[in-house]
Amino acid sequence: MDPVVQEQVRKSILTLGNQQPDKVLSMCQDYLLKHPKLVVGHRVVVLQTIELVVKSRIDDISYPKIKSVIQLASDEMTKSKEVVPEWQQAASNILVAVGNKYINDIMEEILGKFQPGVLPHFFVIQTLANLSDSNVYGMVPFLSAIMGTMLPMLGMTKQDNMKWVFSSALCRFSESILEYLANLDKAPDPTVRKDTFSSEIYSAYDILFNSWIQSRESKLRLTVAEALGSMSHLMAHDKLEEQLPKLLPTILGLYKKNSEHYIISKSLYQVLEASVNMGSRVLETQIDGLLVALHQQICSPMDFNNPPTVKNHNEVLRCFTILANTFTDRLMVFVLQRLENSNERNRMGSLAVLRHLINSSTSIMETKRLLILASIRQPLADHSNKVKKRVVQVISAMAHHGYLELEGGDLLVRFIIQHCALPDTYHRGQRPPDPEEVTNEALRSMCDNTLHLFTTTVGRLTDVLWPMLLCYLTPNQYANATTPLCKSLILLANKKQTAQEPNFIIDFNAQGSFLYRCIGVILQQCYNKELVRKQLQEMLIGTRHNDAIERTGVAMGIGLCASSHLDGTLEKLEEFGKSDAFRKASGIFGLLKDKNDVDVEKMKSTLILCYGYVALHAPEDKLLTRIDSDILHNISKNFNTKVKQSVLFIECFCTFQHIESWLSSGQDHERERAVKTTAELLQFYLDNLSVKNLVTFHNLAALVGRLAPRCTDPNPEVRRAAIDCVYRLMYIQLRYEGFSLDYKDDSVEGLLDVREKLSNPDHSVLYKTCSELTKIISKRLPQQQLSTLLFMLYDGLVDSQSNCSRASSVILNTLLKNRGAGLQDLVPEMLEVLHSRLQVIGEEQVKVAIGQSILILATQHLQTVVNTLVAYPLPYDSWSCEMWIALGADSTLALQIMEMMIEKLNVMVPFVDKKESMLRPGLTKVTTSQPLAMTCALREMMLNGQSAEAVAHLFPKLFSALLVRLGSSVGVQLPKDLNSNSIISDRKTTNKINMANFDVCGVAVEALRILLGRAQLDAVVKPLDQDGAWDKMKDPQQHTTGVTLAMAKHAGPRLPAIVESLCPSLCNIYECQRITVTAFFSELLNHHVVTELMILDMLMNNMMERITDTCGTVRMLAVRGLGNIAVGSPEKVNKYAKELLAAMSSGMEEKDDPGKLITLEAMSGMSKILLYLDQKNVHLSVVMFCQENDEIRCASIMLLGNLSKFGSGEPVFKDQIHNVLVSLLLHLSDPNPQVVKACKYAMRICAPVIGSEQISAMFQKHLLEEKGLHYGEFINDLTKYLIQDFPGMLNFYHITVIQFFKSNWAEIRASAAMFIGKKKKKKNSF
Repeated sequence: MDPVVQEQVRKSILTLGNQQPDKVLSMCQDYLLKHPKLVVGHRVVVLQTIELVVKSRIDDISYPKIKSVIQLASDEMTKSKEVVPEWQQAASNILVAVGNKYINDIMEEILGKFQPGVLPHFFVIQTLANLSDSNVYGMVPFLSAIMGTMLPMLGMTKQDNMKWVFSSALCRFSESILEYLANLDKAPDPTVRKDTFSSEIYSAYDILFNSWIQSRESKLRLTVAEALGSMSHLMAHDKLEEQLPKLLPTILGLYKKNSEHYIISKSLYQVLEASVNMGSRVLETQIDGLLVALHQQICSPMDFNNPPTVKNHNEVLRCFTILANTFTDRLMVFVLQRLENSNERNRMGSLAVLRHLINSSTSIMETKRLLILASIRQPLADHSNKVKKRVVQVISAMAHHGYLELEGGDLLVRFIIQHCALPDTYHRGQRPPDPEEVTNEALRSMCDNTLHLFTTTVGRLTDVLWPMLLCYLTPNQYANATTPLCKSLILLANKKQTAQEPNFIIDFNAQGSFLYRCIGVILQQCYNKELVRKQLQEMLIGTRHNDAIERTGVAMGIGLCASSHLDGTLEKLEEFGKSDAFRKASGIFGLLKDKNDVDVEKMKSTLILCYGYVALHAPEDKLLTRIDSDILHNISKNFNTKVKQSVLFIECFCTFQHIESWLSSGQDHERERAVKTTAELLQFYLDNLSVKNLVTFHNLAALVGRLAPRCTDPNPEVRRAAIDCVYRLMYIQLRYEGFSLDYKDDSVEGLLDVREKLSNPDHSVLYKTCSELTKIISKRLPQQQLSTLLFMLYDGLVDSQSNCSRASSVILNTLLKNRGAGLQDLVPEMLEVLHSRLQVIGEEQVKVAIGQSILILATQHLQTVVNTLVAYPLPYDSWSCEMWIALGADSTLALQIMEMMIEKLNVMVPFVDKKESMLRPGLTKVTTSQPLAMTCALREMMLNGQSAEAVAHLFPKLFSALLVRLGSSVGVQLPKDLNSNSIISDRKTTNKINMANFDVCGVAVEALRILLGRAQLDAVVKPLDQDGAWDKMKDPQQHTTGVTLAMAKHAGPRLPAIVESLCPSLCNIYECQRITVTAFFSELLNHHVVTELMILDMLMNNMMERITDTCGTVRMLAVRGLGNIAVGSPEKVNKYAKELLAAMSSGMEEKDDPGKLITLEAMSGMSKILLYLDQKNVHLSVVMFCQENDEIRCASIMLLGNLSKFGSGEPVFKDQIHNVLVSLLLHLSDPNPQVVKACKYAMRICAPVIGSEQISAMFQKHLLEEKGLHYGEFINDLTKYLIQDFPGMLNFYHITVIQFFKSNWAEIRASAAMFIGKKKKKKNSF
């Protein structure tokens, strides 16, 4: 029937059914009963119609009809023993629909088909599950009895589809019980409690967890996981606590086995929720693994066209929320640290978690707001638009929860506005090639909308944004953001005006200075000279000269303009000085001017101030030619007492500029004259200084920075004059601060004592004096000038006089110790200056002092220093290396840095797979920069002998991290754009020779070698040096063998902690890391030291877990390790007999083993184990050894020989020997000599079991491994005894030999023909 017609017929029947339900239901029933062979599709349509009628008219259907419908649906559902989903589901749906009202009748019918000891129909269980969903209050009272009947059935179930339906039902039952308990006020029986079901739930859990979840069927595994999640809420607390250490890793392990992750995350959330609700203590031991696994999930791409990925993302976020309630600090540290990860997806994932926590855990995050504000600064500088998009989402969340009102919130507003001004990525009409790319256009639009939302919906931000947004209207870099800024400002202004808020009126006096400076910056970039002149004219005429703040702002703006347009600016100032404005104000009528008119003296002050800032900002090469003719000349024309200070400052400043270069002259007399002249200049300035208002002496730091190092000059006259300069500078500063001319400051007066001490040329006295001088300077220097002084002192480090460069370093380090804590933003710049100074400093003492500077900065700003140095270009140049080595000098600091790096190395992505070329197939492993940089950094730090204490304390963790790093580096290449993310743009091009010698794996090997040396493990290093093991470590096949052997022999006491540190890496997602650790453990098991140190159990358990690893190499190494127990600890073989035999048997039966390496390893291991096994522990099995692989044939034949000692007197073993006897005889002519030797050995050892004294004697006499064998004669004699002693086996031998006619080896085929010929000949002769 046409589907359209079919649907129309069904609608018509349904219409009739709504009017006369009993009649229509009777008609449908009769039709089905009269047509028992009706095709399934038509039966389904009729059943669906019955369901719809029941659903819509249940209250109007007579009870007898209900009973008959139940009977019909039940019969239809179970008529076929085979599962026919569409048909049986339709019948089941009728029962569920009726069950919403007549649950007792339904249960009476269904339970009749749900009898103890008999597996029910699939859809009987499915119907029970669906009923518990649709009628919670009706079903829960039945569930205890249902589960009591169901539990024995679970053990009987073998088919996956039945396991699936039972698991699904248990999940639904658990969810129904939880809903019932959550709404006891509505429930028919409020006495029902959780522990009513705990016993049955745990019994079911036991089967599902210990058996069914291991299924190879993905759909079943997921349903079991879902059920376990729901059931965890109903388990007794002690049982759940007991199971958590096994349950959580199992659920996390499912992520690797299944492509569909939503169900796993949902189950995990339920287990975590149940654990947290009961106050689990065990959960804390699992937190690290949980966080890593959840973070990997949150970093997985989310496809909105694929709903399960979205649901999984949300479920994982819920897991983070539940963990945040209990482990807030650990979670925050984990997430915030990963904001610095080199992998883009990791950073995006961390930001997604952070945003969610800000939104969902408001009260918990309250105490973390300042930490989050500090940590979000790192992502603000990210280059990726995808990351920036997440940052915007985080900022939006922060805005709604009061973060932007806190200190540092303005940076987040600035970030949004910066990205409202982004230029286009593509021209109009172009589309990005990558659909996932976040273009500048998309990011800009998002930021526009975010700013609009801040303005309209986040009321608390109004006072933050007003008038802050005005400051972004003028700077050139925000020009593209003008439209959204203006829209927001209009909205804010209207809101303020409507509410009549007092701060609606802005004090432009305070804002004016800033705006004029903005105009100056814009004019710097303007190339239209006429426009520049016009703007300068408007600034000078439009200024309120009576307002000191506005005067200063105009002067600064004009000074900034002069840096690019000196000639035009001077012309405009001279023109302004001659303008009518000055003449009108100074004429006779000026005496009669209104008090509000502009005072001509104020205008002159503005003009002179403008000249001062022009002198400050003008290019040095042009300034000297214009200083007298254009600047000082015009100043003198406007000079009077009121503007004396401006002129005085400018004249002194310009004079000092001429003198400054002579201060560091190589000639003593030139330095002496320069410093003495400066001292006189400063005295003149001090004597003539008149301060009426408190202002800042902006040049104090620059002058002190130039003059203070001269206090240790080799020339005593220079030293004394330099102290005089500093003395006078300090008093000039005091005058600016408002102190009177006759005021004496005790600390400054102390400089006079310092001056006398400087007469002594002894170095130690000079540097001690230098320290005292620094303390005085530090006390008087304003904080805002500290950075200027520091950068001047950095220049002093390369002074031509070594005494002065040393003094600069002493002053610098004393200042950093006392006041460096507030300089976090300058740390990267300071480190870069120190790096550049190291390149030109020859004085060893100054180099040591620079190391001290780096240590001081690290003590105060550890994270910033480490982040900055890690981001330096690779390979590190010698000066970067010196900086890292310096950090190893302080054991406490080195310990902190090493711990930080170990943690990051353990979680960072070590490499990415990239397509090397479009022309070549396959992927190349390419290292990520940060882990590589951190390995280099650890290598350099450990070169410092002072790091020994930190290395000793962290040795197990360092060794483990570097060993795993080595495993992640073998065969890994450097990226072509290694330093693309380097923070030092002008150092991204590295020396080609250094790069040629730079090897990812070599770095890890070298770091490991230095670690062993620094840990004083010379006994380990020496054999490795002698055997050339360091080069072997770069070989993927043997990179851990040498170091493990040496460690096992010479580093015994350290091994338990190393093994413990390495264990978590066995669960890592990277195969190479699992391979490295498994290989290390495997080799350790070859040595008795593991028993002596009592770590055999731990290693054994880890190897057993790796037997089921997804990586074949890991499985092979695990089997090897278990076999090695027989070599390293033979006395323990019988203790672990059951596990070892099971592992070897599993290895020999391995299906996914293309190269048969696992099979070979298992046979070899079995041979080793059998040498030490007691007979009671051996269960004999048939050994197959006719393999094409030479090594497997050899191993399997040797294994058979070793098994023989357990077979004496065992009939079953005798049968096995006869089963393979022909194969052994034929393989005596095997083309591989090792196989021939193995056959001789096995046959000689098995001879006593065969049951023939003559044959046994032959084997013992002729089958010696090193002796030749005349095969024809041997077979000729042997067949005679076979026919004589085993006549009943001849047909079997005959059939077996014929099979070898198809052998791949000609020698075997020839031997088979010979054997048949000899046997027939002998048989006929009998």
